[in-house]
Amino acid sequence: MNILIYLGHPAQYLFLRETINRLHFKCHKTTILIKTKDVLENLLKEDGLEYVNILPRTRGNSKFSILWSLIKRILILFPLIIKEKPNLLIGSDAPFAILGKILRINRITVIEDDYQVIKTLGDLTYPFTQTILCPEVCDVGKWTKKKVGYSGYMKLAYLHPNIFNPDNKILSKYNLPHKYAIIRLSKLNAHHDFGITGIDKKILDKIITLFNSYNISVYISSEGNLENNYSQYLLKIKPQDMHQVLFHATILVSDSQSMSVEAAILGVPSIRVSSFIGKISVLEELEHKYELTYGFLPEQSDAMFGKIEELLNTPNLKEDWQYRRQRMLQDKIDVTAFMVWFIENYPDSVKIMKENPNYQYNFK
Repeated sequence: MNILIYLGHPAQYLFLRETINRLHFKCHKTTILIKTKDVLENLLKEDGLEYVNILPRTRGNSKFSILWSLIKRILILFPLIIKEKPNLLIGSDAPFAILGKILRINRITVIEDDYQVIKTLGDLTYPFTQTILCPEVCDVGKWTKKKVGYSGYMKLAYLHPNIFNPDNKILSKYNLPHKYAIIRLSKLNAHHDFGITGIDKKILDKIITLFNSYNISVYISSEGNLENNYSQYLLKIKPQDMHQVLFHATILVSDSQSMSVEAAILGVPSIRVSSFIGKISVLEELEHKYELTYGFLPEQSDAMFGKIEELLNTPNLKEDWQYRRQRMLQDKIDVTAFMVWFIENYPDSVKIMKENPNYQYNFK
């Protein structure tokens, strides 16, 4: 099979990384296309994978810049798709769905966000895609007939115990203390982030002060540039070691929805501060069904600080969260194993899943 994959974000690469490796091993041709976004290109280079960067320059944050970037991707991808003659297009980007429809190529859109969160992307993508492949809990609006839901999360594709192995040497590698907290700050500049707020400077300062009072070291991971007075807290590690460092953390406080999901899957207590609270089904399930994370709106800072103190005063916190993690994992599938099967057998795999959704539990 000749498969063309478009990656627009590091999270999309992490989701498909092991799937790509296994498809390579099975002698399928996979061509990776990317745009410049955060550490995406660095991750691909570290893993030694070949790729084509179709947009080397980062775009601006305005709505016009986002629209212009979309148009450029369509213009660039059109001749590339014709040249490659793929059997299947995989990605979350609207141009893949649109061009796949025009060129009559099989196409799968992989997402983890609800339609109302990514409404603009959904309106540009869902009418043209064949299949929306996403966690069962995700709401895809009126396009439910195109949805194939699986019992898992995108981030389980790289954090499932069958793939992710904790490295106890990571602490000595970066000279990390036994107890430390990670604060993750997002840029909040994606197309769905307009009007969204998270951790501001006032909240950040109070979080740092609180952790210091508990003698817990603080490390900040930030998508944007930090002010000089926070430089002493900057987490300086290789991007590929982020999940190992996160696994060994005492707690995560973040306005990043992605890293909050990752912490929950790894069994690390996490506090989310964001306007997205209550709007993302994956995190709602992880919070209310499995009690692995807690979300607070920015204006609920008093309650948020109270929850942090409650967690820090909880005996056997790490062990408790690992138990909760195991309870979640018992319900979920090995997402990567499922993905390889689904892609290799597409589009017949859609029919199988529609007729017998429990077939996916062969990939526990």
